[in-house]
Amino acid sequence: MTQQLPVLVSGGGIGGLAAALALVRQGFEVTVFEQAAEIGEIGAGIQLGPNAFHAFDALGVGDKARSRSVFTDYMVMHDALDEYQVGKIPTGEAFRKRFGNPYAVIHRVDIHRSLLEGAQETGKVQFITSTRIERVEQDDQSVTVFDQNGKSYTGQALIGADGGKSVVRQQYVNDPPRVTGHVVYRSVVDRQDFPENLQWNAASIWVGPNCHLVHYPLRGGEQYNVVVTFHSRNQEEWGVTEGSKEEVESYFQGICPKARQLIELPKSWKRWATADREPIDTWVFGRATILGDAAHPTTQYMAQGACMALEDAVTLGEALRVNDNDWTKALALYQRSRVARTARIVLSGREMGRLYHAKGVERLVRNSLWKDRTSERFYDAMEWLYGWNVGNCIAQD
Repeated sequence: MTQQLPVLVSGGGIGGLAAALALVRQGFEVTVFEQAAEIGEIGAGIQLGPNAFHAFDALGVGDKARSRSVFTDYMVMHDALDEYQVGKIPTGEAFRKRFGNPYAVIHRVDIHRSLLEGAQETGKVQFITSTRIERVEQDDQSVTVFDQNGKSYTGQALIGADGGKSVVRQQYVNDPPRVTGHVVYRSVVDRQDFPENLQWNAASIWVGPNCHLVHYPLRGGEQYNVVVTFHSRNQEEWGVTEGSKEEVESYFQGICPKARQLIELPKSWKRWATADREPIDTWVFGRATILGDAAHPTTQYMAQGACMALEDAVTLGEALRVNDNDWTKALALYQRSRVARTARIVLSGREMGRLYHAKGVERLVRNSLWKDRTSERFYDAMEWLYGWNVGNCIAQD
């Protein structure tokens, strides 16, 4: 009887939809719960490494994602004080050949749409909206979740893909968030309003003391993503609020005019006070597990949040496949395959934030780190990250 039950997925974001696609490919029926009134996504642009495209292909939506992506020519870092080029990494043909897939930038909505279309086309995914899963109960054979109205749903397993403030994680782990004090403003600007001297086909970052700015094209170059980050003077609480141009300007007094143009652009600003959590080594709780930001909420500095959620989903599917859909064995293998890698992302993100925001002598060290480094040496350093694919995602005992 249990095998006829669906797999329950809490959360209809990128991780939840990717999990649904991976589960359907293993023969499961899936029910996805989303607390919003409709399945959708908000936000701005995100970056996709080759590992993300390996995941899209494994989930059967590679063509959809590619059709909505902008493929960059390079990644570049400049010092925001004096325009010094700290490092430049070509992401053209040699990069694609090395890692088997491109580097790209895309609007978050377009990733979500690609996954949602894929899930809907299977006919095996049921969506239940305006529903927040608040409690989990389980026995040896099944999992039952309860929503905000006390209604219950039973499945053969539960995937908690319910984001950084995960209810599933709270019930089983209940660990506190680590508020960083770093504030992120994000906006999307139309091309006609974006400075011509910054219209590069690149993922670009300007790094400064306790701050940085990011920009790259979206939607065929018709729009540009603009992100500014700074260390707040105030005690921050994790969450999203409306921001103000005046606040942003107050943190970017000393930066060069070229980078400063970015602050003048947005018409409206969303303000994210960021947080992560300490990595944990237990993701499996009976027939429930966590995935994506629920499992490893991270800062944005590695540009890998969505990529890791996609990897999680593919790895979960592979763990089920090699264990003939035995949940106990599969979940143990999924956890073993993902904990160290995602913890490395969380911890590397913290270090990368320090690197970006270096000041004084640390800034000088940062600016000398990659002097005269060849593309191949950059690629070697990225192998651990971008070399991931469906063929090597499962931990080998």
